[in-house]
Amino acid sequence: MKAILKKATPTPDHSFNIHKDVGEAMLSSWHYHPEIELLLIKRSSGTCLIGDHVGPFKNGDTFLFGSNLPHTFRHERKYMQRTDERIGESVVVLFQQELWGNHLLSLPELKNITRLLEHAKLGLRIHGETRKKVARVIDDMLNEAPGKRIVHLLTVLELIASAQEYSTISSNGFNHEANNIDKSRINKIFEYTFNNFQNKITIEEVADLIAMGKHSFCRYFKSKTKKTYFDFLIEVRIGHACRLLAEQDLNVAEIGYACGYNNISHFYHQFKAVTNKHPLEYRANYIHIEHVA
Repeated sequence: MKAILKKATPTPDHSFNIHKDVGEAMLSSWHYHPEIELLLIKRSSGTCLIGDHVGPFKNGDTFLFGSNLPHTFRHERKYMQRTDERIGESVVVLFQQELWGNHLLSLPELKNITRLLEHAKLGLRIHGETRKKVARVIDDMLNEAPGKRIVHLLTVLELIASAQEYSTISSNGFNHEANNIDKSRINKIFEYTFNNFQNKITIEEVADLIAMGKHSFCRYFKSKTKKTYFDFLIEVRIGHACRLLAEQDLNVAEIGYACGYNNISHFYHQFKAVTNKHPLEYRANYIHIEHVA
């Protein structure tokens, strides 16, 4: 994938960066950075692109991204526009793997953390009780003294590494070449797809966005994402459907239409192909998980 390189510079009295983003400050383009990132979504929902993965995210989701893993989060507009306490909010922690020095990370006591950071190269989503514990510690870090912040960061990584309540996000075959940047084309395709997925989209109109012919565009998109454009479009639509099933009291037909499907049986078929569940099964499973959590 192609992405924008972003720099995160800590202040002189801090060896790593932690900050809270509120409302529109959470918005970002498709980007990557050399720092490892811990991300807590305190209040928002939408669709995320992480490596070669497209899917929904929601309140409370917590992620760990390895160095140079491209990602972006498409937040629901309501979380950007609010002016009350329900406005969108996230906490971001950015740190270099060499923060503690290579010697410390080579200690046998920290071998689980070293292995965790290796797994994080493909992106990790934290689950279960570990997610709740990690979220509390990240929240505490914002108001702690510098010395305690670094202890909390080590605590978070140890929590995740020891519990192993996480799942890998990108596929094992995903490979990002950080030096080969073509941000304008990819961003145009992403933006157009997110703004129009509820409608019929043709290859020709997307190819026109980047001044390519149909067949050249198909080869280009497949070479950069390892999937066809229509595979990507289906993932965006189904990701939106997953979020509506979780958050809205709409029937399956209404959700299908809201995601760009005029044929509901076709919606059922594609939903099952992407999630391995039928829509109502997905909703029931989500409600069960939320109740247990």
